[in-house]
Amino acid sequence: MDKEKKIEYLLFSAWAVSVSALAGSLYFSEVLKYEPCELCWYQRILMYPLVLILGLAMVKKDAKQCVYVLPLAVIGGSISVYHYLIQKAAFFADSAPACGRVPCTGEYINLLGFITIPFLALLAFASIAILMIILYKLTKKEKTK
Repeated sequence: MDKEKKIEYLLFSAWAVSVSALAGSLYFSEVLKYEPCELCWYQRILMYPLVLILGLAMVKKDAKQCVYVLPLAVIGGSISVYHYLIQKAAFFADSAPACGRVPCTGEYINLLGFITIPFLALLAFASIAILMIILYKLTKKEKTK
């Protein structure tokens, strides 16, 4: 497969993950009426722009956008890890500050005993970050040749 097709597939895959995360978060809040906690809002603030950035990057076939997307994905993933830890680890839950109206330690879903909303967000951010690292390495190889 040629390099341009790989770039297109990587950008499309990252965009598809971000759209799925956006759709999932809106489904939880607007259809199921789960009110997001403060940390959920921060994760949304970092995920929602990725839909637009990655969508434009995909249309323009602009692999350079990985430089802008990767920090958002890493920061969002870090917030997701912290949020997941305060839900699942007693030490973090005990030391967690009050989050506002909705406690950040609350679990609207808990599938198989470990899949929560912050875990799903973490998967999305991690997937996007991995795709952007692959994209960066692919374009970096191109520059060195």
